[in-house]
Amino acid sequence: MTDDMAEVPQAGDAQDPARAEDAADLPEASGEAAPEPLGLVRTPTGHAGVDAHLERLADADHLTADGHVAVYEDVHRGLRDALTALDAPPVPGPYENRS
Repeated sequence: MTDDMAEVPQAGDAQDPARAEDAADLPEASGEAAPEPLGLVRTPTGHAGVDAHLERLADADHLTADGHVAVYEDVHRGLRDALTALDAPPVPGPYENRS
């Protein structure tokens, strides 16, 4: 065996202790990792309806990835409705239709 080949780890060699510690931090392949909050800050917009939808995004922090879709679709629908309402003509108040 040459000196170059001695540096390459072979099957059955003992693992590097640093790599063993890194492997301990990884979730097991057979189990599913628990959801972890992303810790994103949501800045209030000042519009109560929009802020409520943005706060709803925090619900995704407690769900696994496959549950995020429902939350994102709900928030998207609410924000789209809020934007659509801005384009609607104003509804006259009860005293604005005087002749």
